[in-house]
Amino acid sequence: MAGVAAGLARQFDVDVTLVRLLAAAACLFGGLGIPMYLDGWLLIPDEGTGISIADDLTDHARARRAVRN
Repeated sequence: MAGVAAGLARQFDVDVTLVRLLAAAACLFGGLGIPMYLDGWLLIPDEGTGISIADDLTDHARARRAVRN
């Protein structure tokens, strides 16, 4: 969906299907899959940019604070 499985598979040099199966198993057993997926979505940088969604959000927040001060 957001490329998390593909990014993790590329990083660890494993098949993307394995990563997706592990994520599905984590959702079924223990309910950790969804929070882990969201963490990956926020923290893994976009391909080619090196900037994650979390980095982008913190940069915007810093810019807004700088404008207010």
